[in-house]
Amino acid sequence: MKNTKSKSRKSKRRTKTSHPKADQLKLQIDMIPQTSWGKNLRKVLSDSEWKQLREQTLSEFNYKCGICGAEERLQCDEVWEYDDRKHIQRLTGLRVLCSLCHHVKHIGKAGLLAEEGRLDYDKIVEHFMKVNCCDVDTFNEHAIRAAEIWERRSKHEWEIDYGEFW
Repeated sequence: MKNTKSKSRKSKRRTKTSHPKADQLKLQIDMIPQTSWGKNLRKVLSDSEWKQLREQTLSEFNYKCGICGAEERLQCDEVWEYDDRKHIQRLTGLRVLCSLCHHVKHIGKAGLLAEEGRLDYDKIVEHFMKVNCCDVDTFNEHAIRAAEIWERRSKHEWEIDYGEFW
């Protein structure tokens, strides 16, 4: 009898669907709080300073997406850290992302573009699943958690700290 229970427990474990935790996802959603929209390094630097910094970042990433390795339609993305207690949004780095990874990172904006007919939202979701080797349920769970964080953060005005970049 003991052996039967042991075998059934093992088979249940094997058939249970496993979803990666957010920190295990290579590509994650990271929406900027609505109250911080439009506040970015590109807007505080001159065009020539931004172009120089962008080129330096592209070179550091060997002209490849820092997440999926794509070599086309590359964009410079800001990496932000949030102090949810003090409401300070701090720029901690720059990285190179392809347009698909960039749309996933900022899926809220991607959704708005899709509503306008300017972007295929399903293609963005497919890219998330491909990069993370996961299913649509994992995407949906991650998107819901990211939206909850965005909603909570969007209730506050954020002090923007450009760190070493400004």
